Amino acid sequence: MAADTSVVLDRAQLRSVTLDDPDLMREILHTLLDDTARQLAALEAAIRAADGPRLGRLAHYSKGACANVGAVGAATLLQNIERKAAARDFAACGASLTVLAEEIQKLRHEAGSL
Repeated sequence: MAADTSVVLDRAQLRSVTLDDPDLMREILHTLLDDTARQLAALEAAIRAADGPRLGRLAHYSKGACANVGAVGAATLLQNIERKAAARDFAACGASLTVLAEEIQKLRHEAGSL
């Protein structure tokens, strides 16, 4: 399954979880972005260490956080990393991580327009 990163942010999902509160939307997105930035380093370290179980757990945690607030593209990429970690395909995980970093930048841009 190819990653669908065409949708960066599902604003309807974000509005749903924040009860359409613009301040809360911004706060949640900024918190997610800060957390995900920290997770990128941990994901990269797990890839370098070829630690599939740790990589899978980290990707799963971040995937859930992204999906909950509507960060669709990032959640899809993290799901891919989680699957590839289970298969110990660390080259594919690394490639997805590179795209994920770009997706996070797109999400940061979207957050700035709220």
